[in-house]
Amino acid sequence: MTRKYDFDRLIDRSGSGDLKHTGLQTYWGRTDLLPLWVADMDFATPPFIVEALRKRLEHPIFGYTVEPEDYRPSIIDWLQSHHQWTVEREWLRYIPGIVKGIGLVINTFTAPGDKVIIQPPVYHPFRLTPEGNRREVVFNPLKRREDGYYEMDFEGLEQVCDDRCKILILCNPHNPAGLCWPVDTLKRLADFCYEHHLLVISDEIHSDMALFGHKHHPFASVSERASEISITFGAPSKTFNIAGIVSSYSIVPNEALRHRFYQWLSVNELDEPTIFAPIATIAAFREGEEWRRQMLAYIEDNIRLVENYCRMHIPAIRPLRPQASFLVWLDCRELRLTHQQLLDLFVDKAHLALNDGEMFGPGGQGFMRLNVASPRSVIRQALDQLATAVKEQTD
Repeated sequence: MTRKYDFDRLIDRSGSGDLKHTGLQTYWGRTDLLPLWVADMDFATPPFIVEALRKRLEHPIFGYTVEPEDYRPSIIDWLQSHHQWTVEREWLRYIPGIVKGIGLVINTFTAPGDKVIIQPPVYHPFRLTPEGNRREVVFNPLKRREDGYYEMDFEGLEQVCDDRCKILILCNPHNPAGLCWPVDTLKRLADFCYEHHLLVISDEIHSDMALFGHKHHPFASVSERASEISITFGAPSKTFNIAGIVSSYSIVPNEALRHRFYQWLSVNELDEPTIFAPIATIAAFREGEEWRRQMLAYIEDNIRLVENYCRMHIPAIRPLRPQASFLVWLDCRELRLTHQQLLDLFVDKAHLALNDGEMFGPGGQGFMRLNVASPRSVIRQALDQLATAVKEQTD
């Protein structure tokens, strides 16, 4: 009999040091907010991962370890079965986090003053990390269609790209809009970047969370050109709620890029995983499919709840149905509020902590990002609080 996992269970995270709750005081100066911002889940980490870690904890020595033999095969088999992407063992290497990986690539392949292209609204470290490393960030904003979804602006890309542009950072699937990019779009992007000598960093951390029948396409798999110019980052962390374990990996098919990047990682010992990362990764990818399916079905129902609730009770807020991930992009522009007024509505009146759209760059104004990876009762409570606040705002 297939095990039924319980995603309705309310888990008290106080005392665990979790950022989602502990960070409220730091970021908002108060602790009375319902936190739906940080992109992790309030669901229990799958029991098979906890058990694998517990088994290792039974041994009383935590000294230096070697990479488990099944670490890379578990990733390779998962990518083949889920994304039909054939990855060679030597292409793979552990990295100490995807944002850190972006910084590592920037420092390996560019110099201060070089340019990095991003396509906002997009995950804010895509801007912060290059800027912090003294690289110039170039915006090529996505184009918003009438149906609310986004597409890449290739004409704009042609205009902003010059000889100082060295890297383009791709969010695939896209965060915060939750887009699974079409193959044709990715092929066209690969052609452009190949012809303009751009290295593509493809952040694919949400790749295993495609929803509502959508399909993720690894950037490096769509064409030979894409494979030749890309460094892909992935991890089981979003899908299986193990972000704190730091279980990211890098995939580099091109031998010259791979040698340059992995040699730099190796001499700085940045490709050596902590003791628990491979254990959690193997457990996730070898035993996690049924849990993943049930979790995604639960997330889809949470998204439907948000859609139906907004349509009935808060029609001025329009959620964009994500094609991947547990993050819902809320279009709040019909409220006709300034940025500060929108923050006041969500924080001071609704007592909710969400990521505001402006942090994701141009095109994010008037939007809020909602994390729905919580028990349904929590999402319903948040919606009730928001509806009450909006009603009071408009009365």
